[in-house]
Amino acid sequence: MNKKFLIFLKEIKNILQEIIKNAGTPYLVGGSVRDYILDRDIKDVDIEVHNIDLQVLENVLKKFGIIKLVGRQFGVLRLQNYDIDWSLPRKDSIGRKPSVEINPNMTIEMACKRRDLTMNAMAIDLSIVCKNNFEIKNLKIIDPYGGIQDIKEKKLRAVDTKLFLEDPLRFFRVMQFIGRFEFFPDAELNNLCKKMDLYDQATGVPIAKERIGDEIKKLFLKSKRPSLGFRWLQEIDRLREIFPEIYNLIGVKQRPDYHPEGDVFEHTMQALDLAAIFENYNDNDEKYMIMLGVLCHDLGKVVVTDEELHAKGHCEQGVPLSKKLLKRFTQDQSLINAVCKIVHYHMQPFLLLKQKSKLNAFKRLALKIAPQINLRQLALANLFDVQGRGLNGASLANKYLDILENFLKKAEQAQVIHGPEKPVLFGRHLMDVVAPGPKMGALLKKAYLIQIEEGIKDIEALKKRVL
Repeated sequence: MNKKFLIFLKEIKNILQEIIKNAGTPYLVGGSVRDYILDRDIKDVDIEVHNIDLQVLENVLKKFGIIKLVGRQFGVLRLQNYDIDWSLPRKDSIGRKPSVEINPNMTIEMACKRRDLTMNAMAIDLSIVCKNNFEIKNLKIIDPYGGIQDIKEKKLRAVDTKLFLEDPLRFFRVMQFIGRFEFFPDAELNNLCKKMDLYDQATGVPIAKERIGDEIKKLFLKSKRPSLGFRWLQEIDRLREIFPEIYNLIGVKQRPDYHPEGDVFEHTMQALDLAAIFENYNDNDEKYMIMLGVLCHDLGKVVVTDEELHAKGHCEQGVPLSKKLLKRFTQDQSLINAVCKIVHYHMQPFLLLKQKSKLNAFKRLALKIAPQINLRQLALANLFDVQGRGLNGASLANKYLDILENFLKKAEQAQVIHGPEKPVLFGRHLMDVVAPGPKMGALLKKAYLIQIEEGIKDIEALKKRVL
C-alpha cells in the first residue's frame, strides 16, 4: 500500500473535513488515482469537489492559506504551499480556449467521462476515507470505464472516442504516456490517432507549439524509454508528418563495425533511452537540453553519408536540421542554441582523448561551446552517443564510462570543466596605451588566445606580447 498517499491525506485532513462540513464531496481524480494504483509517488494532485459552488470552495480554502486564482475561470483553485489543484466538475466546449460550464452536481461517472484515457478516468471518494478515519486498506476506487483492468494489461484506451478527438493535444499525451508507462494503445485508439487532426477544431489553428513542447518534455523527463513514443509514431505512420528529420534517419545505414545496432534511427533511439536513465544530471533543465541534443546529434548523417558509409561533416550539417526540428515545439532560443552546440561538437570529447590532445585543446573547446553549454554537458551527450551501439537493442549501458571519466579528468586539469578559462588581461590594463574601441578588442582577444595556448597568465607578460 502507498504509505506516502496516507501521509499526504493526513496533511490535508483538516481541509477535507471542512469541505465535507460545507456539504462538499471531495474526490481524488485523474492521474493521481492512476499513480496510487501503480504505487508511484503521487504528484500534481487533482481533487475535484462536488455538490458545492466555487465561491463556497474558495471560502473554505481561504481558511487554510492564500488562494492562488490561476484557474478560477475554469473552476480551478490552488492553495499556496500545497501542490494540489482543487476543482469543480465541469464540461468544456471544444477548442484551444473552451467555454467552461461548471456543474457542481455532475455525477462522478460523468466527470470521469471527459478524461482522455481509462487509466486517468478513475476517482477515490475522500469523504469516505475521512469517515473511516483514514483507514485505507479497504479503499474503494470508482472505476466506471475499466481503468484498473487496462492498467493491469498495460493498455491505453480512450474513455470516449468522440470526446477524445475534441482535444488534439491528447495525441501527444498518448505519445508521452507510451514512453512514461510503457503501456500501449489498443487497436481503436491507434486507429483514432492515425487519423485525428492535429489542430483546434473550433478555429482550425494548429496546436500551439509550446503545448506540444510540454508533452515532449514530459516524455523526456518522466520516461525510461522515450524512444517508444517515437517508435509508436512510426508504427501509426505519422512520424514522417510530425518529425520528418527523425523519420529521415530510418534506413540511413552505418558502418557495422562501429554501429552493429543498425541504422541511424535505431542508434538515436538507443542513445536517447540511455540519456533518459542517467541519474546524475544537475537538474531537469540540464537533462532536457542534453536529451534534445542526443535526439538531434546525428541528423546530419542524412545529408552526408556516402556509399562507403562515411559521414564526414555530419556534425555541422546537423545544426540547421536541429533548428528546424526544435522550432516545431519550442520558442526557447537559448535552448535551441545549446542543443545546436551539442550537435556541432558532440564528437569532440572522444576525439580529444583519441588524439591524446594537450590541455590547451580542452580550453579551446570550452571556449567554443560557451556560454550555452560546458564540457561536462558535452561529454555526457558524447557518452550516450558512444554507448548507444547495442546489437539487437542491447545497449552498452556501462561500457565507455571510462571515456567520460578520462575526459572529465582532463577538463578538470585544464580547469575548464564548468566553463572556459577566465581572461586575466582586461581593457583597463591597456588604457594607458590604447583607447577603447575595435583595436583594443582585437588586442584583448589576441591576449586571451595566447593565455589559452601558452598558459601565460602574467598580466605584464601578456601586455608585452600583444603590444
